[in-house]
Amino acid sequence: MTDFVIPPALWHAHAEDEDALRWLKSLPETANSYLDRWQLTVDGPPLHGGASLVLPVRRSDGVPAMLKLQPLNEENAAEALGLRTWDSNDVVQVLRADDSTATLLLERLQPRSLSDVPDDVEATRILAELLARLSVVPAPAQVRTLAEVAGEMVADAPELIPELSDPAERALVRRCVARVTELLAEPGDRLLHWDLHYDNVLGSERAPWLVIDPKPLAGDPAFELLPALGNRWDDLIATGDLSGAIRYRFDLMVDVVDLDRDRAVGWTLGRILQNVLWDVEDGERRIDRHQLAIARALSPTLG
Repeated sequence: MTDFVIPPALWHAHAEDEDALRWLKSLPETANSYLDRWQLTVDGPPLHGGASLVLPVRRSDGVPAMLKLQPLNEENAAEALGLRTWDSNDVVQVLRADDSTATLLLERLQPRSLSDVPDDVEATRILAELLARLSVVPAPAQVRTLAEVAGEMVADAPELIPELSDPAERALVRRCVARVTELLAEPGDRLLHWDLHYDNVLGSERAPWLVIDPKPLAGDPAFELLPALGNRWDDLIATGDLSGAIRYRFDLMVDVVDLDRDRAVGWTLGRILQNVLWDVEDGERRIDRHQLAIARALSPTLG
């Protein structure tokens, strides 16, 4: 049996989730079962994402890889399917997968991301070019849909919005609900990544950049832009015109991906709505300042 320490950040991230805590407590045993089943040897200290443990490993043939363990949920259930559906020249390769637990054996990439690219405009363009290629792929029938996700947001919003303490922010969120409601008639059917930010694009020997860690969704590619808008916030502030910098990054992605700008604004407000509702459910009573700045930059009439 291989011993390893679960990173403290994972315990902290799951402190309020009883199911996830049970998963963490069983993680050493689970990890060792996959090491044995897939004939893997640990090849470095454990890494982690927001909700996953990643072990550098070597296969029995000596090939380096990464063993990703995570608590199965509706967001990651189709991760392997999504990665195998996209062009392999754009995404990390899945070497083995157990769909019953969302455990993946992935090719090992380089420890550099788009956050390490000095020029923020170049980083945004690289991400947008990847997104343009990913977003033309139709979603498999098994993938959850944006229509379902957005419909739940609209249904949940009236109960949660009154929990916000600022009347102006409540009004802003209600206008976000109105925009999403308008878009629900055409939710789209492309295979979405859902979380394509700079740290989910890593360097590789076989391609300059490859995408990792999707949360597959079937829907409109215009729903994909918000994660990158919040990345490298200091770079946006450094321009001296935060709203203008947000709009520049947004417009660059819209142009490269060839999206309708109005729909892109609407679905980005939908992503903000999603984040606000999650935060309210977690006890927050004000909108996160980054979300607020993005909403006001893209749609100044929201206030």
